[in-house]
Amino acid sequence: MSQQIDNFTNSLRDKLNDIDDRLSSVKITLESASQETQTSIESKLKEVKARLETKQQGLNLYREKLKKQAEEKQAEIKSKVEEWKTKREIEELNRRADQAEDYAASGIVIAMAAIEEAEAAILEAISARLDASDAAAVQSTK
Repeated sequence: MSQQIDNFTNSLRDKLNDIDDRLSSVKITLESASQETQTSIESKLKEVKARLETKQQGLNLYREKLKKQAEEKQAEIKSKVEEWKTKREIEELNRRADQAEDYAASGIVIAMAAIEEAEAAILEAISARLDASDAAAVQSTK
């Protein structure tokens, strides 16, 4: 049993490390944004949007899966779990544990996608600010 818990926590740790790496990448993008040109930022934005589009369908499946899992979890009655424990219904308890682990993993996938959406929003904001700054500079020279 301990091995299953170890495997699950190692899997989640790996996914959280991926999120941490992704956040570090977004931080680097932010730090270098003020030094990049409009063209460079627009190019990065296109890349991020393309990545998001390809992941969107899978992301929607995960969102639906999370929604369904949340509904199932709410429907689960504590007394039923206690009954399973008392009767030592290992199969039911394992199924419940598997569902809980799957729910946690799905939540991490959603978090990773949210980071990418945030990166796209950041790049759009920087691009918009550059447009405004360029327009202001042109107007001040007139």
